[in-house]
Amino acid sequence: MILYYQTHSPFARKALVFAQEAGIVDWLEVIHHETSPTLRNARVYAENPLGKVPVLLRDGGGPIFDSDVICAYFDTLHDGAKLIPEAGEARWRALRLQAVAQGLAQAGIGLRWETERRPEHLRYQPLAEGYSDKIEASYDWLEGAIDADAPLNVGHIAVATALSWMAFRELPSFRGRARLTAWFDAFEQRPSMLATPLSGETHDR
Repeated sequence: MILYYQTHSPFARKALVFAQEAGIVDWLEVIHHETSPTLRNARVYAENPLGKVPVLLRDGGGPIFDSDVICAYFDTLHDGAKLIPEAGEARWRALRLQAVAQGLAQAGIGLRWETERRPEHLRYQPLAEGYSDKIEASYDWLEGAIDADAPLNVGHIAVATALSWMAFRELPSFRGRARLTAWFDAFEQRPSMLATPLSGETHDR
């Protein structure tokens, strides 16, 4: 399988960390592709009409995207404990964590557009403030919701990769939340995280 990747994408990293944790990373050829809403990558668009990574290419099957769907597919390929619980409240807790993490990263991307990436005369401060509110509210929610004793699941991976990306981009910090910070610092030492460091700058043209 081929994974179209980006070394500074929290979503692509989530898929690769998941593959590491599922024990199938050696099945992947990882190929970096630069993408952004203003930088069209023809190779990526050929596989994903949204022009985004990650995209998983398979022999004998169509491409799979986005990171949520790729992780769900990866979970069908290994014989270990499922990282997406199959039933009960554990399933909904894991998927809820994943949803908050995905939204947190999207809010971070939006905030970067309104404070850094968009030309200054086009930035909209009320929108930046709205994204900031979502980020702080997500941190507060995660402080109460994260469970260090729960079995590893996709929600943990999504939260860890989102928080790592927020720190990488020097966005508003989560480190005032003691439980969340302690959990993250421990999770970041996992081999799957150490093997997939974030790097590189965004290219919008």
